[in-house]
Amino acid sequence: MQVSREEILHIANLAHLELEENEVDTYILHLQDILNFANIVNTAPVDELEITIGNNEAKNVFRKDEVKVFEDNESLLQNAIEKEQNMFKIPKVIN
Repeated sequence: MQVSREEILHIANLAHLELEENEVDTYILHLQDILNFANIVNTAPVDELEITIGNNEAKNVFRKDEVKVFEDNESLLQNAIEKEQNMFKIPKVIN
């Protein structure tokens, strides 16, 4: 697949990339390689393959939650910028 100079500059603009003139040709070659590989994957013969979701049959493995007492809370909090009631105090993230 051919990629034009204008397409590369448009993509760079969308991604807020500042490309030097000498970098554009390199990006064209790399993007063409990626698109050519994607085309190979898209045209791979898969008609006789079984449908799979993943590479193995593993399921979610759950373990029982257990509360464990940690004796040295002070060492856990020693690098905290702020602490309150023996807990990390962080800035509010929801308005």
